[in-house]
Amino acid sequence: MKITVASGKGGTGKTTFCVNLAYALAERGERIRLLDCDVEEPNDHLFVRPKFDEQRSVEALRPVWIEDLCTGCGDCAAACRYNAMAVIKGNVLIFNELCHACGLCSLVCPEKALIDKPSPIGTIEISSQNQPFFFAHGTLNIGEVMAPAIIRKVKTLIDPEAINLIDASPGTSCPVVETVDGVDVVVLVTEPTPFGLNDLKLAVNMALKKKIPTCIVVNRSDGTDRLIAEYAERVHVPIVGRIPFKRAYAETYSSGAILTHVYPEFRENLLNIFSDISRLAGTVPPEVPADEAFCVETENIEPFTVGKSSIFKEIAVISGKGGSGKTTLLASLAMLADNKVLADNDVDAADLHLLLGPIVRETHDFVGGLKMAIDPDRCTACGQCAPACRFGAIHPDGPIKDPNIQTFRIDEFACEGCGVCEYVCAFDAVETRQNTVGKWFVSGTDYGPMVHARLGIAEENSGRLVTQVRNVAAELAKNLGKALILSDGPPGTGCPVIASVSGADLVLVVTEPTVSGVHDMQRVLELAAHFRIPSLIVVNKADLNAEQTQHIKTIASEMGAKVIAEIPFDRNVNDALMAGKTVIEYGKGPAFDAMVRLWGKLETMMKKGVGYHENRRELRRTDA
Repeated sequence: MKITVASGKGGTGKTTFCVNLAYALAERGERIRLLDCDVEEPNDHLFVRPKFDEQRSVEALRPVWIEDLCTGCGDCAAACRYNAMAVIKGNVLIFNELCHACGLCSLVCPEKALIDKPSPIGTIEISSQNQPFFFAHGTLNIGEVMAPAIIRKVKTLIDPEAINLIDASPGTSCPVVETVDGVDVVVLVTEPTPFGLNDLKLAVNMALKKKIPTCIVVNRSDGTDRLIAEYAERVHVPIVGRIPFKRAYAETYSSGAILTHVYPEFRENLLNIFSDISRLAGTVPPEVPADEAFCVETENIEPFTVGKSSIFKEIAVISGKGGSGKTTLLASLAMLADNKVLADNDVDAADLHLLLGPIVRETHDFVGGLKMAIDPDRCTACGQCAPACRFGAIHPDGPIKDPNIQTFRIDEFACEGCGVCEYVCAFDAVETRQNTVGKWFVSGTDYGPMVHARLGIAEENSGRLVTQVRNVAAELAKNLGKALILSDGPPGTGCPVIASVSGADLVLVVTEPTVSGVHDMQRVLELAAHFRIPSLIVVNKADLNAEQTQHIKTIASEMGAKVIAEIPFDRNVNDALMAGKTVIEYGKGPAFDAMVRLWGKLETMMKKGVGYHENRRELRRTDA
């Protein structure tokens, strides 16, 4: 069996479930392979603690310029659909951070002045002798955007004779689609909160669009989980198990221990859940449910209030891992801060609207790229396009007219719109289509203007959509005289995170005192350092593990960052989320007090006037 464990949002317990299920099954005598495909922030190894016996570099073929052959014609830059090339005064500039290694520039160069050479984008590490199961994971290099290429390499290690448990990244974008492709069952781990339900809907749609049997595991369950149960019944996706909400589980997890080794009832629960999962393999999944409205528009629109500031700052709240409390914190800061614009840059799994209740004023389609399509009436089945595609997006599609001729089709999920197939087709059978990848919104809230967006399932260009959100927020701040932009960033270290933090005045990193929280914090601090952005750290649930909290402070000091706040574990936070309120709006508990103190410190820092944006600044490049 091939089982992908995924989640619409981070922090739902996906990795905990996947790792502990691997141990429970292996110790029962099953042949298990655990493959961690969350390549931006792989965490499984922190619990498995493997001894790797093999490391493989993952490379992409990227263009190298041969100056002596180049005439400076500019054909390469004109052909590149990722804005990864420019020709200035006859010199070719190549931006590897934007290059998708499609090979089109080398094909179109009339002088053959561009040649493709392997460029490292990440690594795969393998522990073939790990006990009690085989383990491997992939890691995407900081600053790279080609996560699916790493995932494809990790999935070559699938053993058809074993139970393969594949840990996916959060969200519904390209890396997740690549991870679920070709598996037998998708298990979606969620939590019974409005955040969990919102992102579960996206993940269910993604899995069912791939026509894969899908089921749900509810973590931190209160026993009834009405929010999730009602939705699951409505879309005919079964809940195969529940994991109760216990502080003891969270404390054990924070130290990196295996829960099945400490809690026998946890092990038995997972084995029962697996029995229900295994029965889904080979079944017919239900139809894809209709998309639900993202926001509700209204005609009763009041004008935005105008501030008095001529300059503004931008604070980006991010986290190496999902579920650390990033959005919960940002929404609370939004209620404490004055004269600001809000931006939800987590376009893959936007959640901020759930707490702030925006009223949409403007809705805009976002055309973020191109898709290719093959006209079966023109296709002669010459087969030139399929091997030329480096993304594996072109497949035989069966006969259309002549039973002896196999035409081809393009998988819209895998296609990255590079245009290579169109270039190599000698019969004009491939056409380019504009691709609307999502929508962006300008809304009003009780706490100020808000810019947010929704990326379509499995769509590319999340980085460009993030840039659009930030640019609109900057325009609003300038035109309305706002002193601050508070932005909620996505988890991880990939393209959308890079687009969220570049050019910001301050990065506020939210982490947890767990082995995975510490690991992912280090990677996101490296990313901030790469772009030379000052970083502050907020430790959420800080009292769960005092040793790990101290470890975070030590690492922060070594990396030039600082812990500015410690927020205690507080059941009131979960109660507030269940009620659809921010911690500040809920108005009680030690977490409330800690967030008020945090805002006081940030406000004092901002009054010192360091790092302001001027209104005359250039907006960010929309192709970032």
